[in-house]
Amino acid sequence: MKYRYLGNSGLRVSALGLGGNSFGTRADQTTSNRIIHQALDQGINFIDTANVYSGTKSEQIIGEALADRRHNVIIATKGGSPIGEGPNNKGASRLHIQREVEDSLKRLRTDYIDLYQIHRFDPNTPLEETLRTLDDLVRAGKIRYIGASNFAAWELMKALGISERQGLSRFISIQNSYSLADRTPEQELVPCCLDQGVGIIPFFPLAGGLLTGKYGDGTQIPAGSRLDKDPNSIIGQRLDAKHIQLVKQVSLSAKELDTSPAALSLAWLLSRSVVSTIIVGATREEQVIENLKCLALNLDPSTTEALDRASMPFLNGEPFASYRF
Repeated sequence: MKYRYLGNSGLRVSALGLGGNSFGTRADQTTSNRIIHQALDQGINFIDTANVYSGTKSEQIIGEALADRRHNVIIATKGGSPIGEGPNNKGASRLHIQREVEDSLKRLRTDYIDLYQIHRFDPNTPLEETLRTLDDLVRAGKIRYIGASNFAAWELMKALGISERQGLSRFISIQNSYSLADRTPEQELVPCCLDQGVGIIPFFPLAGGLLTGKYGDGTQIPAGSRLDKDPNSIIGQRLDAKHIQLVKQVSLSAKELDTSPAALSLAWLLSRSVVSTIIVGATREEQVIENLKCLALNLDPSTTEALDRASMPFLNGEPFASYRF
């Protein structure tokens, strides 16, 4: 396994992380346990989840699976997304974040969270309030590092400025959609992170499965896939001619290298110096092994250029996925 520093912090994380979004929905407790232990056995030390994944089940499952292996794992979770209809059941206020941290600690069966991320930028709560709350939690030993998710570059930069000015803990990472099918972070977020020493943790690195090639030309949907279970998902909205053409070209390059489209797509992301680790989900143990193949790929300039050219249409426009209030 290859390890990288998370931003300019001293925290080292596996280049490939494990996403927990499917735990509790597309993967039950038993299957999730096997996936998690397979990942740990392969050297993956970074597991990402959120308080809202699978209606809190994801955190519960991870907590149970890591009962005797907690100290070997970097647990990253998130708070801030809506958890109910009440007026204080969402956002990055002191009340909401403190309450959600306590609940996440209970579900994860731990007394500290390695990386706590604000899931969405909250335009209704002053960043000073959010950052002071996070700093208090760091000082209390309940969280060790803090990160952002779904922030625009200016929002991230504003937060970093407040932390520096007031001597508060600063975000060491940001988690946004980033892939061959979504290069919009390269417009402003990537330059900002490179300048400020913030590591990017891409979610949807395979564009929800599109870059695996399993959806082909979009006429046949694999049974059990994300799109099969949720026809109205974001994947279905993006299954258009432009994305299908990208997948064809990625598949062609992968065939030339005798690898899979998924491994090649992940290797392309890992070639970006700003990327600290990549979150890849799994619903079967074999997928963990398959995804790890990307670590053995060293892309030559011609392959990188071909992928850059094929994905150029996704540099501008709307992100593949963006979660905002």
